[in-house]
Amino acid sequence: MFAVHCGTEVGFSGPAPRTYRSSEWAERGFCPTCGTHLFYRLLQGDEYILPVGVFQDQAFQLANEVFIDEKPAYYELKNQTKKFTGKQVFEMFASR
Repeated sequence: MFAVHCGTEVGFSGPAPRTYRSSEWAERGFCPTCGTHLFYRLLQGDEYILPVGVFQDQAFQLANEVFIDEKPAYYELKNQTKKFTGKQVFEMFASR
């Protein structure tokens, strides 16, 4: 999944998203009309992470790759990024 870290100040137009607690430390939001996944929110720190597909006409530069230890061996992204294993990701968020 390609996602954008959007911080805490996120607003939505249209019907208010519905949410469900997907783990002890995060919840997911979706459109109540069509079911489209809209965000992943870290409960500690209230940080929103949105899939790039919800943005139209925006340019993004890939900066980080997470769960790199679970990446299929048959692909490699072209640009240089910071790479984090799953363990490193969980440690990073646990320290916030």
